[in-house]
Amino acid sequence: MEYEHRQRAGRPEYMALVLRAAEFAALKHQDQRRKGESERPYIGHCIEVARMIAEIGKSDDPTILSAAILHDTLEDTETTREELAQIFGERITDFVVQVTDDKSLKKGERKKLQVEHAPHLSPGAKLIKIADKISNVREIASDPPKGWDNKRREKYFKWAKEVVDALGTVNADLQKEFEQTLEKSRATL
Repeated sequence: MEYEHRQRAGRPEYMALVLRAAEFAALKHQDQRRKGESERPYIGHCIEVARMIAEIGKSDDPTILSAAILHDTLEDTETTREELAQIFGERITDFVVQVTDDKSLKKGERKKLQVEHAPHLSPGAKLIKIADKISNVREIASDPPKGWDNKRREKYFKWAKEVVDALGTVNADLQKEFEQTLEKSRATL
């Protein structure tokens, strides 16, 4: 009985952290849209990544779920590492930093580094990375960025697979979801 009480007592704090991350990310991404024809609000992608980690990956770690929601704030908004650390602490910030590209580098170099860095990510960052790739592959298949022909979409799918393969063993269910998503996405070309 005491264990159940402790578990329930910690739940509001866990929910509050994840919801604070969602609120922060929504504010930071408020004027951003995804690149697809539908121009989906950017925050939808962030929430989808966290949802997949919870639902498919079966993780209930509030720091990983919060970092998943925040995963693009450093890369795609004016958010600083210091700001993120002050609000969410070092553990969440570290996950976000691990999955953030250095925008000062050329796109080709950033893509190459994602493959090279993938095996060295922490287990939590690997969950975020694979869920991010699932979301991106799905979206590029169903709602491709304007001007992306099938050749460019296939090039992205190939690179996403290289990144996921480089992650190594992450989570069997998320890895299976990635493979199924990739297969379905390639079938749309």
